Parts: sequence; C-alpha cells; structure tokens
Amino acid sequence: MKIVIAGAGEVGSHLAKLLSNEEQDIMLIDADAERLAILDANYNLMTYVGDPTSFTTLREAGAAGCDLFIAVTPYESNNIVGCSIAKNLGAKTTVARIDSYDFMNPLNSSHVKHMGVDRVIYPEYLAAQEIITALKRTWARNWFELHDGRLILAGVKLRAGAPLAGMKLRDFTYTNHHFHVSAIKRNHETIIPRGDHQMEVGDILYFTTTRDHVHDLLGLCGKTEHKIKRVLIMGGSKIAVRLVNSAGNEFKFKIIESNLDICRKLPQKCPDCEIIHGDARDTELLADIGIADMDAFVALTDSSETNIFTCLTAKEMGVKKTVADVENIQFISQAENLNIGTVINKKLLASSTIFQLLLDADSSTSKCLALADAEVAEIEAKPGSKITRGPVKELSLPGEVTLAGLFRDGEGMLIGGNTHIQAGDHVLVFCLAGALHKVERLFS
Repeated sequence: MKIVIAGAGEVGSHLAKLLSNEEQDIMLIDADAERLAILDANYNLMTYVGDPTSFTTLREAGAAGCDLFIAVTPYESNNIVGCSIAKNLGAKTTVARIDSYDFMNPLNSSHVKHMGVDRVIYPEYLAAQEIITALKRTWARNWFELHDGRLILAGVKLRAGAPLAGMKLRDFTYTNHHFHVSAIKRNHETIIPRGDHQMEVGDILYFTTTRDHVHDLLGLCGKTEHKIKRVLIMGGSKIAVRLVNSAGNEFKFKIIESNLDICRKLPQKCPDCEIIHGDARDTELLADIGIADMDAFVALTDSSETNIFTCLTAKEMGVKKTVADVENIQFISQAENLNIGTVINKKLLASSTIFQLLLDADSSTSKCLALADAEVAEIEAKPGSKITRGPVKELSLPGEVTLAGLFRDGEGMLIGGNTHIQAGDHVLVFCLAGALHKVERLFS
C-alpha cells in the first residue's frame, strides 16, 4: 500500500516508524530537512522536504494515486488543505488530524467530505474517550469491545493473593473455558503466551471473554471495583476540556491549573466545572482542596514525568483510581509497572485509527487498539482466505500472533485449536508490533 504522511512531528514520525515496520510503502513529507534525515537513516521509508500544503510538493511526493494520505501537521488548517489537494490529485483515502470538535460534528460531515477529507483524527477526543472508559471500569488497564460488547478484551493487572497468581496457563484454560489469555505484559515485554507460561503477580493479563463472564475477572485477578463520581484533573489542557464536555453529568470534575491565563479561560470552556489556580505537585494544596475525598485523579499536563509523579502522590494520599497522560512512549512500560492505574498516549490512539484503515477501510464496525509494542485489531475473514482453510491448530500461525475471539451471527465466542473460522467472521487478533502485515495476508 502506498501511504503518504504529511507532517513529521510527534504523531507523524510515530506513525511513519510503525507503518515502516509493516512493509508498507511510506513517503513522509515535512519542511524540516534535519528531522527527516534522522528518520530516513533509521527506518524503511522515503522522505521529501517540502510544504505539505503545496501542489508541487504533494504531486512530486506521490500523493496523486496514493492509497492513503495522512495529514498530521500541528496545524488543523494545513491538514485540511493538504487533504483537499491530495484528494484532487487522486489520493484514494485522505485523513486529517484536527484540533476541534467542529469537524467531527455530524451536522458538518458532508461539508468536511466535500472539502476532500474522508476521515478525521482528533487525538484529544480519542484520549478523552479512553479516560471516560477508564473511569467507568476502574479495575481494567485496557478495555476493548467488539459489536456492542458481545466480545471484550480487558487488560488487568494481577494482584498478590489472586487465584491466578502462580498458575500455569494450561491449568487455567483446562478448568475455565470462558476466558482466553491473549497476551501477558511483564516488565517491559509483551508475550504471546503458550500453555506452559506461568501467570505472575504484577503481570498485566489481556483476557478475551464475553460480557456474561467479564466481571468474573475481578475475583480471578484480585481486583475490586470502585464507583467514580468526584474527579480531580491536573492541567487545563485540550484533553481536559474535551473530557469534561464529553462526560456529561456522570462525573463531578475539578480542574487544577498552574497557568493563571488558562484558568481565566477555562470557566467559559467548562462552565459546570470548578477551576482552581495552583500546582498539583504541592501536596499541601492537594490536601486543602480535598484530594482525600476524590474518587479519581487524572494528570493531563504536558510533562509525562509530572503526570506519573503526581499520580503516585495521589495514590499515596488515598485516591483509588489514577490516570496519566504519558506522551513519551519510552516511559510507558515504566509507568505501567508503577501503581498508577491507566496510562494514555495520543500517538498510540491515533495509530489505532490509522491501523484499522489499513486493515479494513470499508468496514464501519472495525476497531483497533495500539499498545506500546503490540496491536489488537478486528479483522473480517474474506472468502477463500488462508484463515478459513481449516481448524486454527492446522494453520501454522506466526508465533507473534494469536486469535483471541470472533463474532459470528450476532454472537461473540472464544477461539480454540479446533475452531474453524468462516468467511464473514469478525476475528479479534492480538499481535506483536511489526506483525500486522502477516495478519493481513492471512485474512485477505
């Protein structure tokens, strides 16, 4: 697939790195020659120095006739213009990163399409939705649903004293047929497990199950569920504003922000939210504003280190659920190993959207979840594809890929060795980073 990415900032560079591992034909455009030179030297992609909103640049970079044009510069208007030009040059599908909900409003969708933008990515909106999910399901680190929750993948940290601690995977699956352990995150590594793998305290286990059995995971992993109502947010960022406005009346929010100018603007953007001017790193201030009475603490500053540190502090002060925005991908594994709850990253969330476009651009129900070193995707099995040619145990699947569950005839079900996947099945696939292209070949 020919993919042109306009913008080599954080999101564009991360996408280019990931997609270059997937054996895609990648062209990355940016006006910063030095930034492109570093990427060109270290990854399997091509680069072009130029203005992403220039007809000449896009024409010479191969936007005409490309399969996917992705505009992810820091400027919303440039992304819209770039997509418009690329679409007129012949790009099959265009995607623009946006910075405001206006372009997502269903009332404006026909106008956005008319401008040449097929899909929009609003990372702050994606992050807000991820946080809302985390506040609703406090015991899970990750949550991924297929077809209205008929099939669920949940990442859960294994606590000391839990029934599963120290158990081998084969013993668990022999006695319990309602769960499929699709992956294990241990320290800084994601493992596609086999029967002799032992589940250990501190592991993040990725279970696939159906909604009738998902709550059994709490007892198995030594977890308890907490009802969240009062939430303290550190940082009046775009994510914070979108979170407060997306959650409706389900939660009662307070925002603490150290920048006075931002504080003065927040009441207009978040009219039903209490705004506090101060630094959430100050434990005395946290005590004064009643952090002990808070059900959750969400850290959304521009500093990953600050977000991690303050979540640890909030935990020590009695907050049950914490969420940290960790934009430095190299910090994610360390953050997950600490007792800070849920970690979100806008680059990974944007990657999820792009990956699904690669897997199945025509399916409106398709979804994808990108982790730091793995991907989870829903893929439809096509007639005559390799994946439908026999029982799963006879397919010689790559070791870095596991088939977790499937959706067929309105019902979610787990996959075992004797399962025979049929054309039209929607399959939940868990694979390590760089294996997506192998998965595509199995299903197409």
